[in-house]
Amino acid sequence: MKFDYYKYHALGNDYIVIDPGECDIKMTPDNIRLICHRHFGIGSDGILYGPLVNPQKELVLKIYNPDGSEAEKSGNGIRIFSRYLFERKYVQGKNFSLRTLGGAVQVEILDEGASLIKVDMGRVTFSAEEIPVLGLEGEVVARELTLTSGEKMPVTCVSIGNPHCVVPMEGISWEIAHKYGPLLENHPQFPKRINVQFLKVLDPRNLAIEIWERGAGYTLASGSSSCAAASAAYRLGLCEKEVNVHMPGGTIKIEIAEDWNVRMTGPVTAVAKGCFGPDLLAALQI
Repeated sequence: MKFDYYKYHALGNDYIVIDPGECDIKMTPDNIRLICHRHFGIGSDGILYGPLVNPQKELVLKIYNPDGSEAEKSGNGIRIFSRYLFERKYVQGKNFSLRTLGGAVQVEILDEGASLIKVDMGRVTFSAEEIPVLGLEGEVVARELTLTSGEKMPVTCVSIGNPHCVVPMEGISWEIAHKYGPLLENHPQFPKRINVQFLKVLDPRNLAIEIWERGAGYTLASGSSSCAAASAAYRLGLCEKEVNVHMPGGTIKIEIAEDWNVRMTGPVTAVAKGCFGPDLLAALQI
């Protein structure tokens, strides 16, 4: 039986997988927003569309935010999609590569049920030009950023194929994420907008973050955010190169190599699979 969608979550960060081989729905911004809507659609933090195959015969994943925009990379989304590929036998082994808009990643399935997955996310950079951050040169490490509200914040900005702004703080909270997340996401110095992590160091092996995701808003967990926050903390001398990143949805393990290549290990949970109802189908642009 073919299904229109498969739903998973990774530490409460939920995604819908839509396989073009099973469901021919156009990924227009309007369709994406409707499907992701938690009251009028299925509800999710985004859509994972694929697998597609490029001219180089690579497996390709396209990632869409709930606001209809396309994301370069998502650590949780990659783990979720990797489980889908493994379960549907698109891949024959437990080690394979996957191409995203933000670059290629290497995946390792760590158990028989594909519920624990490690991903080599690639190398991080702190370069203002590569992230990008306007008005600055060199590395964006412990720089002061003036918000449109007039407040100033110390930030460290990172790219791991998608852009991140890490804000170290003595205390972090849901309220802080909601107050400052939108201001930072849409700051004029970030021409592609930016993912935001509010970081608290618990000890050299444990970090805590609250997350405001570009195009999605407040999020219970994020794989690429965990990579970015850990990399920023390590660059600032606040933690060791192997750390646990604690989020409201759970914990991800991050390993940072000497060349700034970052590996992420975390769980994936299957939630549901099903078909769109006739009224939702009628509202979608087929």
